[in-house]
Amino acid sequence: MRSLATLPEVTVAGAWDIDRDRLHAFRMYWRVEAAASLDDLIGRRPDLILNLTNPGSHYAVSLACLEAGLPVYSEKPLATRLDDARHLHRVATERGVMLASAPCSALGESAQIVWKALRERVIGTPRLVYAEIDDGFLIRAPHETWRSESGAPWPVQDELAVGCALQHAGYYLTWLIAMFGSVTRVAAASAEVLGLTLADGARAAPTYASASLFFESGVVARLTCSVVAPHDHSLRIFGDEGILEVGECWSNDAPVRLRRRHVVRRRLIDSPLARRLRVAGPTHAKVGRKGATAMNFALGPQEMLAARAEGRPSRLDADLALHLTEVALAIQGAGDGTGHQEIASRAGAVAPMPWAMDDRAMADRAMEGRARDDRASADRATA
Repeated sequence: MRSLATLPEVTVAGAWDIDRDRLHAFRMYWRVEAAASLDDLIGRRPDLILNLTNPGSHYAVSLACLEAGLPVYSEKPLATRLDDARHLHRVATERGVMLASAPCSALGESAQIVWKALRERVIGTPRLVYAEIDDGFLIRAPHETWRSESGAPWPVQDELAVGCALQHAGYYLTWLIAMFGSVTRVAAASAEVLGLTLADGARAAPTYASASLFFESGVVARLTCSVVAPHDHSLRIFGDEGILEVGECWSNDAPVRLRRRHVVRRRLIDSPLARRLRVAGPTHAKVGRKGATAMNFALGPQEMLAARAEGRPSRLDADLALHLTEVALAIQGAGDGTGHQEIASRAGAVAPMPWAMDDRAMADRAMEGRARDDRASADRATA
């Protein structure tokens, strides 16, 4: 709701929840109209449905909306089963209805700056990516005290039932798919390492997963997710001419830094100093930090509404949503012995945001910085 507030042209037509107490609390806090049912909400014919239900309900709610001809932006994952995700994709495609899923941080400032630097070959040819999404030792965290702004409890049972990869891998997967194309093959391993059971007695989903991802472009990435290891949301992209680094994927304006390599006294070293990369001019509306994140969650819905109004394809579409889901499920399900999987779906090319289109400014500044660094390295070597 704080993110939607950055879009003055958007009006919330109504909200619905099967939990009547929560619906009342949400309606009163945010001053929005409550629908009487899902059918009532669908009957209002909004321009876009935001499906922010529990993960186990994503498929059924999205399907009902798509069959009614309404565009859907779904919280991740699109579905918890690949067959269900494929069915949603098929219904949306056959009916010509827009469908997309979170996360939308690939449209944010940090991701777009990384992508712009890659297009402008600031680090030459990218070869390898290391991405981490570790969230600390979750079961010892005081999550029973975590509440949304309107008072909703943090859904720990959903987190443990869905699993860390299906919940979180998308934050970097969407970036990498936009930058390097579709994933063609996944080699992964996953495990539930905490011995957890859910409230209904079922075993928790994997609390650790790690995968090597092979992209159409030839780039290989290693992505690790856990709710065990200390917090680490870093991204490093290794190229022929240097390294791009981001420290946090849950912040739209996390600094993007370039680190060069130098030869000093017959040794190859990565520069201890990194240069921050930026784009000139305004980017997108920002929201302040709330809890663990500083993300504008409305960037995805805004992109879908803009695409519909302008009569163009959305940067976030059904192909990307299905591909993201298939790859995340391949990573998550690797504990069942199917650790090496070919990926059947493909995502189409994603266009950069207009404010991050290519120019030579970033590359020229990087080259000037490299020249200064090289002179400094030569001076140190001489000394």
